Amino acid sequence: MKTSKEGDELDNISIDNDLKEDSKLTAEENINKIIDNDTDIYKFGWSNYSEITNGRFAMIGFLAIILIELFSQESFLKWAGIL
Repeated sequence: MKTSKEGDELDNISIDNDLKEDSKLTAEENINKIIDNDTDIYKFGWSNYSEITNGRFAMIGFLAIILIELFSQESFLKWAGIL
């Protein structure tokens, strides 16, 4: 069984190894690594950012339909003139 001190030492060793690996990378490779891990940066096509944005707009649209049905007291399809 590991003591908390041994666990802390293992964590420090893994952090030190990560820092050594990062220091070997050039500045451009570091920037690319950060961009690849970041989901808040727009990328064209199927990316995490696009999926999150589409999900948020879908939630807003669904809420709008619910509010229209609540305030107009009729179904959305009837309100929109589809039925």
